Amino acid sequence: MSKKAQHMVGKRKTSIARLYATPGKGKITINKRPIDEYYLRETSKMIVRQPLELTETTDKYDFNINVCGGGLNGQAGAIRHAISKLLAEESPEFRKTLKAKGLITRDARKKERKLYGQKGARARFQFSKR
Repeated sequence: MSKKAQHMVGKRKTSIARLYATPGKGKITINKRPIDEYYLRETSKMIVRQPLELTETTDKYDFNINVCGGGLNGQAGAIRHAISKLLAEESPEFRKTLKAKGLITRDARKKERKLYGQKGARARFQFSKR
């Protein structure tokens, strides 16, 4: 990786993560706060660090991440997507590892909208014959 910061964008549901990576010691900053302060749940931290642990690069890069939209879980997925894309761009062997786990592919699932004449996207109003 060059000395200059690299930029990557990751998305999940309605969340967008803009990631800036520089060579460093593994410091992750999300919206100007450390990861341990931003995410209180261990599962969210695990989701963010998953591509780094798979490629064994947890202490090689410092990440400065700006994330907006959606909830905390969707934001964690967007960050994971951005980190995965950046690592896949770095090395072909990283790409193989991440592709096998399905981390490079963008998860396009979104909430289906409420439909007219119905209670929700799939739920119907109760039917009565009489």
